[in-house]
Amino acid sequence: MRIHHLNCGTMCPLCERLINGQGSWRKPGRLICHCLLIETPQALVMVDTGIGQHDIREPARRLGAGFLPLLRPQLRLAETAHAQITSLGYDPRDVRHIIPTHLDMDHAGGLSDFPDAQVHVFKPEMRAVLHPRRLDLVRFRQPQFEHKPHWVVHDTMTERWFDFDAIRPIQEMAADILIVPLIGHTEGHVGVAVKQGERWLLHCGDAYYHHSQVTATPQAPLGLKIFEAAVQTLRQPRLQNQARLRRLAADHGDEVELFCAHDPVELDRYTNAT
Repeated sequence: MRIHHLNCGTMCPLCERLINGQGSWRKPGRLICHCLLIETPQALVMVDTGIGQHDIREPARRLGAGFLPLLRPQLRLAETAHAQITSLGYDPRDVRHIIPTHLDMDHAGGLSDFPDAQVHVFKPEMRAVLHPRRLDLVRFRQPQFEHKPHWVVHDTMTERWFDFDAIRPIQEMAADILIVPLIGHTEGHVGVAVKQGERWLLHCGDAYYHHSQVTATPQAPLGLKIFEAAVQTLRQPRLQNQARLRRLAADHGDEVELFCAHDPVELDRYTNAT
């Protein structure tokens, strides 16, 4: 099983030092949208979709007027999952399953580029999208769902993965792919665990933002810490799950590799190794 690590959306918020923890106070920072393309014998599977083609054509409507000046996405068509899958020699129509870590605009924007795919979602996240509160409308952009995704809603834990409950979303697939609930950032936020050889990868989504946060000495840059707290839905579960991820990394670092959605340092570990 081959796994591709893709950046499906570069963002350049103000102040590199506050966002990335080093560099200039004047230059913009750099965040990315770390997505996975998983090649299985049965189909292509994506974890998150980043910013999509339709977002680039209608950024204010689909991403939101607040998102654009704050995160300053670069809106490059070549960075979309659809374009990168094509450049890798695959047919985007072969993406049959998508597992978003959550449905914020910078994770779900590419869903409409794969209209025939099944989209596997944890039930609390689906509930928040279908019955949004006023603040939810800022993060869950309804225009991104106008194509009527083929939702597959999951709520029953079927597995135990290390010290976490988990769900096997695609029963007919031989590949080991699990949904691991990590609520806090949103009500239905999840991680996605994928077994590659003898080791596991855990895409942690927005359960943390900076690689130091899953080490023994978490030292996230101030700008990220402020943003992380500002966009959380459930503070205590978010902090608890982040602590659980630290323990997982400490106790099982030889078995599991953790990475989050927006840290360019973590993405570089994979893209620079290929």
